[in-house]
Amino acid sequence: MRFLYVLLSWLAAPVFVGHLLWRSLRQPGYRRRIAERFGFGFRRLPVPSIWIHAVSVGEVTAAAPLLRALRERHPATPVVVTTMTPTGSERARDLFGSSVIHCYVPYDAPGPVRRFFDWVRPGLVVVLETEIWPNLFHECGRRRVPLVLASARVSVKSLRRYRILFGLIRDTLAHGIVIGAQSAADAGRFLTLGANPARTHVTGNIKFDYELAPDVAARGREFRARQAPGRPVWIAASTHQGEEEILIEAHRVVLRADPSALLILVPRHPERFAAVAALLERSGLGTVARSSGVPCKADTQVFLGDSMGELTMLYAAADVAFVGGSLVTVGGHNLLEPAALGLPSVTGPCNFNAPDIAGLLVERGATSVARDAAEIAAQVLGLLADPAERARRGREGLDALASNRGAVNRLLALVEPLAVPLVDQG
Repeated sequence: MRFLYVLLSWLAAPVFVGHLLWRSLRQPGYRRRIAERFGFGFRRLPVPSIWIHAVSVGEVTAAAPLLRALRERHPATPVVVTTMTPTGSERARDLFGSSVIHCYVPYDAPGPVRRFFDWVRPGLVVVLETEIWPNLFHECGRRRVPLVLASARVSVKSLRRYRILFGLIRDTLAHGIVIGAQSAADAGRFLTLGANPARTHVTGNIKFDYELAPDVAARGREFRARQAPGRPVWIAASTHQGEEEILIEAHRVVLRADPSALLILVPRHPERFAAVAALLERSGLGTVARSSGVPCKADTQVFLGDSMGELTMLYAAADVAFVGGSLVTVGGHNLLEPAALGLPSVTGPCNFNAPDIAGLLVERGATSVARDAAEIAAQVLGLLADPAERARRGREGLDALASNRGAVNRLLALVEPLAVPLVDQG
């Protein structure tokens, strides 16, 4: 089956390039640095490296504590961080700057993977969350490079898909891979797929070890003092197509009850900023965009967060958060970001990306579920009118976060025996 996968990976290469070019029509970053995705454009590192792969923004942010710990313990070892998306690339540069080497992960075909390994020279590979690539993992086994799947998870939906390719996935997981699963259920699914029981562990979700920038709360207060002094503020963050219309309708209901309320609306993807701005213009709501540099006025009803790297600050400027990707079948985004700020949150019903986190926060009362505009508006209005309830829910979120920390240390216990001094491998 692996031979068939290799053949298909070569045949699909033009489709992959076409997909990048199509996505670049709305987000030009996808057409830049395409050579990196095929292992070209880099000089061979002089010494072996630690390679960490994080798909996009959320995984890069979650990987930060683990990456910093590895750099502290192995200061002479280069760290390579790969992502798949331009937004993930930008986040990696924002967080780590020149302290790491960043590039795009290679396309999972033998040639690109081998070229990538030749210049990166990994002595240890750490892959975050859900990425399973047969050729890449096979190359780790062929070169005897230790591979750790960190904060690893397999959804029920993915499990059904992987079972179709059971032989391939079983062989892929058979190369001495160490798995640090998010939960016992995830560990069980990996075992079902053929993972080695002796190398499969439950380490927890490193997103609970989320680190806030030390000045983020102060920056949020400063932003609010400039843009919305004395006004109730709620934020709808990481929204997708099909959600903004619902949230605009919810805000209309909020405004009927409290005309002074301000909605901060932050689309998930930069390529949609213009489309959401046009939607807001058609809605007739008074809107100011972050990119305009114009401050909000008393009659501004929506602030459009069309910038990168400022979401946490915008969360810190709000009283209540709605976390997007949860009203459509995207699977929901990171509910721990508002929780880390002591901010009560509302989510839609679709949270299959991190059901354990969503379930925990709902159970603790830090987060509530709303299914439509009317329910969102009712919950937002209730929280805006009740500072004591906001504070209670905020404390529950902080407590949930604190009681589940420690995944990074548990992962380090698995990683450190593999990250022996990385001597020159020739």
